[in-house]
Amino acid sequence: MTATSFLEGLHRAARDAEFAEAAFRREVATRVAGLERDRAFAYRRLNLMKAIAEAVGQEEEPPAVAYALAALRGRLGWESDSDARAAVLTQFAPVAQAMFASLVPNEQQSETDVGAALMRFEAWYSENHTTPFWTLFENYMPETPRTDF
Repeated sequence: MTATSFLEGLHRAARDAEFAEAAFRREVATRVAGLERDRAFAYRRLNLMKAIAEAVGQEEEPPAVAYALAALRGRLGWESDSDARAAVLTQFAPVAQAMFASLVPNEQQSETDVGAALMRFEAWYSENHTTPFWTLFENYMPETPRTDF
């Protein structure tokens, strides 16, 4: 083995190690990004459903559901209406109804699974939109200048 071929072999080994490291770093970055997204969505889900639970604390279902939908609109910053927003609110109403039914038990109602209602809503949203529902909560908030008075 000549010195040149030996050095070429070391060069190839170093390059292969560099490529393997870069590939691993890409895999890790992708995995971390996925975990970050999962965490963010889980907290958005928790915070929204806590707000919905607070909103449906009424004694009758129609106003409770209306308050829940108003809470959803508020969380999303929806001050105006559109067909797409109306569809989301219509599809989310069963989630609010399930939350109401679970918090205000009625002897005539069967047990309601809020989680299943939320999963159905999320599935509907995924089928009809290119992004998950929870990305709607990623509203850009422009920085406001600080002024001392």
